[in-house]
Amino acid sequence: MAGRFTGSFTQQEALPAEAVEAAVAVLQSGRLHRYNLAPGERGEVALLEAEYRDWQGSDYCLAVTSGGQAIQIALRASGVAEGDAVLTNAFTLAPVPGAIAAVGGRPVLVETDITLRPDLNDLADKITGSGAQYLLLSHMRGHLCDMERLMQICDAAGVTVIEDCAHTMGAKWNGIRSGNFGRVACFSTQTYKHINSGEGGFVTTRDAELAARATILSGSYMLYARHGAGPEQGAFAGARYDMPNCSARMDALRAAILRPQLARLEGNIRRWNALYRIVESGLAGHARIALIDRPGAESYVGSSIQFRLPGLAAGQCRAVLAAAGARGVELKWFGAGEPVGFTSSHESWHFMAAQALPGTDRIMATLFDMRLPLTFSRADCALIAGLIREAVSEVAP
Repeated sequence: MAGRFTGSFTQQEALPAEAVEAAVAVLQSGRLHRYNLAPGERGEVALLEAEYRDWQGSDYCLAVTSGGQAIQIALRASGVAEGDAVLTNAFTLAPVPGAIAAVGGRPVLVETDITLRPDLNDLADKITGSGAQYLLLSHMRGHLCDMERLMQICDAAGVTVIEDCAHTMGAKWNGIRSGNFGRVACFSTQTYKHINSGEGGFVTTRDAELAARATILSGSYMLYARHGAGPEQGAFAGARYDMPNCSARMDALRAAILRPQLARLEGNIRRWNALYRIVESGLAGHARIALIDRPGAESYVGSSIQFRLPGLAAGQCRAVLAAAGARGVELKWFGAGEPVGFTSSHESWHFMAAQALPGTDRIMATLFDMRLPLTFSRADCALIAGLIREAVSEVAP
């Protein structure tokens, strides 16, 4: 054994000093609710919304309590109603189809291809077969598909695209940020995402009426004029009467600690990608390990890495998990029969109708995943790659 990794795969970096200072200032003010403002005060949440709107390059931004709430609000604001078919990736995390079910929609899963992106041929077939008018596109684990082709398919069929960008904050396809292709986009600021408030999220859009509906849904009461990146007051004429209040407002404390992190995000993207390339290079060339293709049009954010072990049986995959774990390397395997941690497959999502997805099942049977927190050094990443190679070779020489 070449050694053992002794670091943590769940330890995030400490928040910047500016974030701590901003948090203390909010706590000392006692004004944590986004609408509890002193006279003339704009407020941390409104400031964050404006800053994120400008960084994303959108027209409107709404800050909410979680990425999951961002998705539910985006679905409702887009018009998804009880019983509507909503397409989404078969390879995603449970909260994505869960959000569809939570708003009364009917998830229709699209096959995943060998690059972990939705199979666009199957997408076209599923649009025709299901009659779905909505696609909740999950950029799962940071892999962007051919967005021009996807939008052509959806636009031709009149399908509204809602982008789940929880894993692609800052990623681009042909120079365009993820989230700026569909009608509306959802982002997460959960601890393991690209900026960290424990829980939190954003909804962004260029559609003023959708932004107004989302704002009322978030629980603005009639205080929407206090938002930092909302539409003009006229856009709320119908929404203020039609949309229920879901009480999903971001609070001032979370916004205060996110603003300094957003200012550092571009630099952190470069750091993540440097770590990713070290692990990718360290795994490359192993006869058993298949890396995931990164198209030239994609500018990714490498906060996690995935690889497949084609040809290995389920028992061997479990043995790889154990062999890596013995070396201090925490891998996740998407082929397990039962949900483990944040990882699960469509077969365990009993809140929706079972669906046959042989292509996805075949890929996920040998698919592994690993976080790359910024607390890792470059030397850590080189060591980890070597330990993974050892673990795989031990199980499948």
